[in-house]
Amino acid sequence: MSKHVVARAAEIPPGGRKLVTVRGRPIAVFNLGGEFFGLLNRCPHEGGPMCEGVLTGLIEADVPGQYRYSRVGEVLRCPWHGWEFDIRTGRSWCDPEKVGLRNYPVEVAPGARVAEGPYVAETIPVRIEDDYVVVVL
Repeated sequence: MSKHVVARAAEIPPGGRKLVTVRGRPIAVFNLGGEFFGLLNRCPHEGGPMCEGVLTGLIEADVPGQYRYSRVGEVLRCPWHGWEFDIRTGRSWCDPEKVGLRNYPVEVAPGARVAEGPYVAETIPVRIEDDYVVVVL
């Protein structure tokens, strides 16, 4: 499994999010109180952009009329049709055994460790041909 530096931790404040692309995959990175989670930015229902979704919580009730609101900011609602997912696991609240968002492990690495590796920037040869810049893949 390869590791990719996608942002400085300070760029994604608690309760914040950032859309990144890693190897062509759009990944929404969320900061829940200093813990970071990555989810595929595509709702399994109809492909809605999850990074644009509303962060909400969980409403629970043991008996009718007595509700409590928990897990504030940990439930992500698709902006297109309202499907809800647990940011920590990617699991759907409507059918957690069958429906979910692909989740990606995210870690915060100290700057000194990132500078020494194992992260390596991919370089791509570039040259000029008759006043055109050409990228070689």
